[in-house]
Amino acid sequence: MASPARKLTMHQQAVLIQVLLAFPEQRVAVRYDPSVGDASSYAEDFLTIFKAIGWSVDAAAPVGRSSGQVAGLALVVEQRHGLPAGAEAFRDALRIYGIEVETVGDSSGCVAAGEFVLSVGADG
Repeated sequence: MASPARKLTMHQQAVLIQVLLAFPEQRVAVRYDPSVGDASSYAEDFLTIFKAIGWSVDAAAPVGRSSGQVAGLALVVEQRHGLPAGAEAFRDALRIYGIEVETVGDSSGCVAAGEFVLSVGADG
């Protein structure tokens, strides 16, 4: 039996916006696994929030499974510097709703210090 499509509720979106407004000028990219049915629309939910708060954001783009990502949502960060404050607040706000987000360190140099990539994979 297929899982229902993941979608943020209006309340979840409002809370995320309120929390993330405290972190202006964050740079983020949104990526999703195109082989996962709801990944594109779920990625767009987050993209809408990031744009609404004025973050510098790259449009949602398809990408193969991120290295190290098991499933669900992952924050891909520059390995040596860890999570930027905005990404940490984002992760913590999602956990309030039982939405788990893993952190994946990138050592390839594709993610700059202070930035992060939100990667949307299969519902775990």
